[in-house]
Amino acid sequence: MAASFKSIRYSLVIPVFNEEAVLPILLRRLDLVLSRLDGPAEAIFVDDGSSDSSSIVLRALATRDPRFRYIGLSRNFGHQVAITAGMDAAQGEAIIVMDADLQDPPEVIEQLIAKWKEGNDIVHARRLSRDGESRFKRATAHLFYRLLGRMSSVGIPADVGDFRLIDRKVLDALRQMPEQDRFVRGMIAWLGFRQAEVTFHRLERAAGETKYPLFKMVQLAMNAALGFSDLPLRLAIWCGLTVSGLALLYGGWVILLWLSKDSHLVTGWSSTIVVVSLLCGINMLMTGIVGLYVGRIHAEVKRRPLYVVQTRAGFDRSEAPAAAPAIPAVNE
Repeated sequence: MAASFKSIRYSLVIPVFNEEAVLPILLRRLDLVLSRLDGPAEAIFVDDGSSDSSSIVLRALATRDPRFRYIGLSRNFGHQVAITAGMDAAQGEAIIVMDADLQDPPEVIEQLIAKWKEGNDIVHARRLSRDGESRFKRATAHLFYRLLGRMSSVGIPADVGDFRLIDRKVLDALRQMPEQDRFVRGMIAWLGFRQAEVTFHRLERAAGETKYPLFKMVQLAMNAALGFSDLPLRLAIWCGLTVSGLALLYGGWVILLWLSKDSHLVTGWSSTIVVVSLLCGINMLMTGIVGLYVGRIHAEVKRRPLYVVQTRAGFDRSEAPAAAPAIPAVNE
């Protein structure tokens, strides 16, 4: 990469997956925001295996406008990995991560930068509201953040997604964390540094459909819980101990019935239930412990790359992206 790229002050990292419907609006608003920044900036779009025309639009933009870069991954690796790929390529002193669906308003970037200039290394964008989302989605999101706050061994800000600014030194530290099951917002919180936040009202999608359905939200929650808390492990232990304890109590009750010559006691049945219940409890205990550790170890020891880049555009220029022509209007 050209040495002159070290003059870049701001890097925007924007993961994209089938966002052709929203791109015209996004690009116009980004154009206005970039023109108001007080230093050279780049916007890195990471195409996470889109099957629509997003890759065509963004690759063409990156070839004609020196402010924009394009990274096309070889398949869909997931939102958190796409963010990682973009941050790995970022050259700015401050790196801003935002989604492409305009639920993260580009105009908030200037507020993030203002807090960064006050000396903060990490600036979170916290959601005050979540327009356009169902009551179920809002309720589960609220529950997720509260439970994660209680479970986690580090302070992960509530109602904060991946929309944030981090300083270059934070990114350098983050890149030393190579884990496979990534929960970027938790990893950044784990690093520490001086943190601040700005607030905004999260709008509904400008166009297109959500790329985080329920099963992906559950998967993200599992990564957060397993990566930043040992509560699932302790729950498996306590569940196994509880079942085993109840089995022992039942066994004691059966012995009392046997000693009292109770006529309702079925010979052989009770002892079978006690043994089965005890073994099931122990099995639950051991499977929970071994399964959690083995699953994570298996993913880490394979040492596969987090992502594979198929195409790059806009990274081989010799000039820094100090200025560029405005993005032409696109008929919607």
